[in-house]
Formats: sequence, structure tokens, C-alpha cells
Amino acid sequence: MHCVFVQFRCVPGKTYEVATAIYDREIVSELYSTSGDWDLIAKVYIPDDADVGHYLNENLFDVPNISRTLTTMTFKAF
Repeated sequence: MHCVFVQFRCVPGKTYEVATAIYDREIVSELYSTSGDWDLIAKVYIPDDADVGHYLNENLFDVPNISRTLTTMTFKAF
């Protein structure tokens, strides 16, 4: 499994709806609300045999009311 972090900017007033929809898909390991430029951050484990972009697009990015995402790839945990 490969770990990535995904930050979400939501349509104003829709953050809790987005969070619920993401959580209900059972795709993320952890999901937090955040302050600043982004509304949510998720820790996602991608299967080793999956393409990261396709996996996220097919399983996560079609959630309604997401206006922007930022995916951070990870390399090594210390």
C-alpha cells in the first residue's frame, strides 16, 4: 500500500456533506477538517497494483461539492 494525503476545498457551506460522503465510501484511513486554504485532509492508502490518479478519480474525486483537490505523494515514513 502507498500512502497519499489529499486536501479538499469544498463549495461554501458543503464541507460536512462532503466529509460524510467521503467517509461513507470507506476509502480513507483518516479524515480531518482543517483551517486555512483547505477544508478537509484525508490520508489514503492506495493498493500497490493501482495507479494513484485513476484510483483517486474513480473512488473519491466524483464526490459532489468538491471544488478543488491537492494530492501529496509520500515516499518514506520515519
